Amino acid sequence: MAAIKEKDTKPELLIRKALHAKGFRYRLHDKKLPGKPDLVLKKYNAVIFIHGCFWHKHDCHLFKWPSTREEFWKLKINQNAERDRKITKEIIMLGYRLLIIWECSIKGKNKHDFYTILSEIDNWLNSDENFKEIKGK
Repeated sequence: MAAIKEKDTKPELLIRKALHAKGFRYRLHDKKLPGKPDLVLKKYNAVIFIHGCFWHKHDCHLFKWPSTREEFWKLKINQNAERDRKITKEIIMLGYRLLIIWECSIKGKNKHDFYTILSEIDNWLNSDENFKEIKGK
């Protein structure tokens, strides 16, 4: 468990580098905001979370309940999912726009082409849409 990263994960680094290369500027893990979003783009009044499907209980092929210590894992993962719902509401109530990018959209059998994901992020940032999720196919 010590090897599991909370930030600077591979999917997060991929998105960050690509957005920076496209000219988007952002702050990382702003402690002043609920949930310390992975990216905060002040200019667009937007925050981006890049969620791992296992840790955030996403309904996709990358999520599978562990077969050992079942009670412990169900409690932990359900608490994570509940916290995510609370943070989503708080972020939106603060007036920010919210994008959640799921790990399954970037890797796994249902992943999208990476340029398609970048295009979706770009389009969302330049729209008036308040909430969006990018999931695997």
